[in-house]
Amino acid sequence: MTPAAPSPALELQGITKRFPGVVALDRVDLAIRQGEVHVLVGQNGAGKSTLVKLLCGVHAPDEGRMLLDGAPYAPRSTLAAIRAGLRVVYQELNLLPYLSVAENILFERLPRRLGVVDFRALERQAEALLAEVGLEVSPRARVETLGVAQMQLVEIARAISSRSRVLILDEPTATLTPREIGRLFEIVARLKARGVTVIYISHRLQELFEVGDRITVLRNGRTVETLPARETGIPRIVKLMVGKEMGDEHPFHAEIRPGAELLRVEGLRRRGSPHEVSFALHRGELLGVAGLVGSGRTETLRALFGADPRAGGRILRDGREVEIGSPRDAVRHGLSFLTEDRKAQGLILDMTCAVNVTLTDLARVARAGLLQEEAERAAAGELVEELAIKTPSVDQLARNLSGGNQQKLVIAKWLFRRAEVLLFDEPTRGIDVGARAEIYALLWRLAAEGKGIVIVSSDLPELLGICHRILVFSNGRITGDVPRSEFGQERILALAYQEYIHRAPPVPAAAG
Repeated sequence: MTPAAPSPALELQGITKRFPGVVALDRVDLAIRQGEVHVLVGQNGAGKSTLVKLLCGVHAPDEGRMLLDGAPYAPRSTLAAIRAGLRVVYQELNLLPYLSVAENILFERLPRRLGVVDFRALERQAEALLAEVGLEVSPRARVETLGVAQMQLVEIARAISSRSRVLILDEPTATLTPREIGRLFEIVARLKARGVTVIYISHRLQELFEVGDRITVLRNGRTVETLPARETGIPRIVKLMVGKEMGDEHPFHAEIRPGAELLRVEGLRRRGSPHEVSFALHRGELLGVAGLVGSGRTETLRALFGADPRAGGRILRDGREVEIGSPRDAVRHGLSFLTEDRKAQGLILDMTCAVNVTLTDLARVARAGLLQEEAERAAAGELVEELAIKTPSVDQLARNLSGGNQQKLVIAKWLFRRAEVLLFDEPTRGIDVGARAEIYALLWRLAAEGKGIVIVSSDLPELLGICHRILVFSNGRITGDVPRSEFGQERILALAYQEYIHRAPPVPAAAG
């Protein structure tokens, strides 16, 4: 006899959720088995984020019911979901920036002694959890001092500390390096061996087959199909996601060749760093920036844009030295910066799409110093349509868009500014395969118009696929400036690890 399939740990029956102007989920049926890694994929706006919010108690379904271990499950809050045994590591981080790493990890279970927090026990327990996720930071460090990828690992450490029955990982590898991703997969395997059910959401399709048991595809708020991970492949998944065949995910346009020098950075040094960074960017060039988390990639872009103080160096635009001491200066000199944290630093979430698009250049939609709302809405509407941003109207609040559409909204605001130097930090983070193709096409169009584009990305195949050159950072230094003719994944990774390898202590010579 064929053994019966494991009983569902979590079951959704006819789940429907509506928002003004949008049916986010439409009669979704889903059965997730106990102790499996169940992958959810779909384009931005397919309903993944809404589904997660229903499971963790942020929203309630309008129709249908949910079952947890066979019993009715209807959490009224996130805390109720946690108490029921379901935990989420969100794509958008939910940490307390002014508390320490240890306090964030164990916030709900702070160890106490004689009625007060036992900080020695707190740090000891946090250190063990940090070691488990492979994050080398002090448990006493304030979370606000960490990079986004480090915060992601803190979130994961907090989640595994709670010993949940169901763990949802929403884009957990979006900012992680290959080494950190490997550690995460080890953690997932251990959780699975303990009988924990894992729901895994990722736009990095190559990961799904390494970590997942079954894959469910969502499209336009509906379940399309559930497939065994070992019996399918990327072309099949992509076709189900977008409803059509997709071409090369990373199209390189050899006919677009870099022109005159647009930007030069000489000896830029960030405050607190002993290292200097120098590079040039040309018109029509896509310049990739690779490196491990903490290697100085994001920090260099922030210092260049004036978001963080710098201790030295020169910046030249079209051969003329300019002074950039603040983001206002950078914007005035034709620079733009798409940050890796779109919600905290890229958008005003409680304002409309129209406001977010035009806020970089209000003079273009004003007359005699007064804002013209119709002009604002019209200008925003053109960019919303051009970038295929899924929203009922430009009057929709930015908060109500899916993560990928929020990212495209950030890009739209800098296109509205008509900046010539575009600094993009993780531009496709949280972007689905269909939207990625649209972003790549947009980047190439901008390059063809003569703009210079710097792209920081943790997705090395992405950089290898679309860039003319790649700068490789290692421990605050540029260890390689690699032209396309010399591209290779092994070469880039060797350069990324170079400074860390050289910092290792020498091996003692054998006695005798």
